[in-house]
Amino acid sequence: MAANFWTSSHCKELLDAEKVGIVHPLDKEHGLTQEDVKIIKIHMSNYIRTLSQSVKVRQRVVATAITYFRRVYTRKGFTEYDPQLVAPTCLYLASKAEESTVQAKLVIFYMKRYTKHRYEIKDMLEMEMKLLEALDYYLVIYHPYHPLIQLLQDANLAELKVTAWSLVNDTYRTDLILTYAPYMIALACIYFACIVMEKDAHTWFEELRVDMNEIKNISMEIVDYYDNYRSIPEEKINSALNKLPQRF
Repeated sequence: MAANFWTSSHCKELLDAEKVGIVHPLDKEHGLTQEDVKIIKIHMSNYIRTLSQSVKVRQRVVATAITYFRRVYTRKGFTEYDPQLVAPTCLYLASKAEESTVQAKLVIFYMKRYTKHRYEIKDMLEMEMKLLEALDYYLVIYHPYHPLIQLLQDANLAELKVTAWSLVNDTYRTDLILTYAPYMIALACIYFACIVMEKDAHTWFEELRVDMNEIKNISMEIVDYYDNYRSIPEEKINSALNKLPQRF
């Protein structure tokens, strides 16, 4: 897997953290701040998860959908592409890319249950074409789950699987998948899980000869999410969303 990742479009598409956090000029014109953008991304990532539970897709599909969503908005503005349509379309596109196809009408059905927006199938199919272009048709995503299992086995830390897996899930509420290799995210989650579960793995990490500063930087981003964004007040979410063009 590692060899495939290093030659993949995913690897080539990795971005600097500074570029991921930039507010699109069109969004700035509508008064959106970096904080607003962060809140919208987290809110819509949660929305994708909610939809996924209704249409019943695998965790990998959810992770791929969120990665698409976050990658699209490094190139497009929220005022240009409505996130309320982009999010479910990313889930639909990811289900096809991960060979777990969900019918568009089913996604639209549940979308109407959860939001006031009244998009139809034709809107989703049109947006799908726009997203494919925005993604440069690069649809293969490598996730931290597989390297996580391999690394836990290598470290003889299988008892950390549940905690580390949960941490990996929560990294998709950040932009880490756009800025770090999946195996580094997996290592950071193991490092974090060791702290939480009071396991000593210093020797194992030293033997790996990885950049521990990067591991700690990833861990700090996870901590930032837990400390500041795990439970966002409804008024903050609405304040950010209300700055977007009202389409209905």
